[in-house]
Amino acid sequence: MIQRTKYLDKIIPFIDQPLIKVIIGVRRSGKTVLLSQVREHIAGSGIPEDRLINLNFESFANRRLLNAENLYDYIVEKSKQAKGSRIYLFFDEIQEVVDWQKVINSLAVDLDCDIYLTGSNSNMLSGELATYIAGRYVHFTVYPFTFSESLRFYREMTVNNPEDELFDDYLQYGGLPQRFLLKDNQSVRSYLDDVYNTIVIKDVIARNKITDIDLLRRLTAFLLDNAGNPFSANSICKKLKAEGVNTTVATLMNYIAAIKNAMVVITAPRYDIKGKALLSTSEKYYATDLGLRNNVKSGDVIDYNKLYENVVFLEMLSRGYDISVGKVGEYEIDFICTKGREKVYIQVAYLLADAAVVEREFRPLRKVSDNYPKYVVSGDKHDFSGDGIIHKNIIDFLLDTDI
Repeated sequence: MIQRTKYLDKIIPFIDQPLIKVIIGVRRSGKTVLLSQVREHIAGSGIPEDRLINLNFESFANRRLLNAENLYDYIVEKSKQAKGSRIYLFFDEIQEVVDWQKVINSLAVDLDCDIYLTGSNSNMLSGELATYIAGRYVHFTVYPFTFSESLRFYREMTVNNPEDELFDDYLQYGGLPQRFLLKDNQSVRSYLDDVYNTIVIKDVIARNKITDIDLLRRLTAFLLDNAGNPFSANSICKKLKAEGVNTTVATLMNYIAAIKNAMVVITAPRYDIKGKALLSTSEKYYATDLGLRNNVKSGDVIDYNKLYENVVFLEMLSRGYDISVGKVGEYEIDFICTKGREKVYIQVAYLLADAAVVEREFRPLRKVSDNYPKYVVSGDKHDFSGDGIIHKNIIDFLLDTDI
């Protein structure tokens, strides 16, 4: 696997710092490989193998350690064998351990250790974890391959297809790293089915004790199919009831929270630029991976507007931006991306097919009075830049490291 330098560069400065390093991300997004790359980096500094303890809690070989007391006793014994030297703990899918928060807190207090965790549930950073180790952890969110990462991986495998062709492949099958090692499209689709079912069964149904499995599957498919569309739990409830599905807004909100915690979808809140306030209605949902989204969505019609918007959303997230949907007067801006003092405004379209479409995409950005960069991103090769607004072809945008 390729070095995921954008994440390694963030984690490496925290090595040997008295903070628990927590890596979260949807299943099969590359957390295990990233954890091993961190481990290799530490080993490369001369740390002997017996001080590097790696445990994957999805492995049956570690079944006895899914109990907090057993895990604690095992690590303490390993620490004794290290004879007073610092040990490095790498725990993959830590949420499988019962009362894992308590054992991690105890290890951090009782031993000279540097701890690295991965998990497939965004909720692991709230609740009990915050209570036990508040202020003593730092977290990193890992996403599936961006297009630039997938392109780099293909090139290292000596796949020399044109960028446009590989981009179409990325839009269809997404960026889960393992899928790039499969030889044909049918194998990729089967793999995506298996990943999706594992997420739904293990990370949503079992972890949240979901009882109406049919409703959960309908809701997940709806959220993925409507990526980029604004709607509320109330509007979904009305739609499902019209289709004969009996449910409540409260149930849907609980199910949506479970789906979000499993990181199948990510939300973008709405922000009023002129009023400088977050709006409480109709947040947008985006798929964490386009391959998972396309594999479960209804119908065969490819909506490139949705796919382009989703891929730009994921790109900016992977670059460390916080993202909201902008509202300026009566107009909407697809994304307001902020990182510290940086800010970028982005409109996304499939094609700027005529003057009316160009005006529709550029007009909201003209309404913004500040001097932060403003982009219109589309599939067009012709440059439509003007009025201080930069137009970029979507592939060029995704590969531009200066944005």
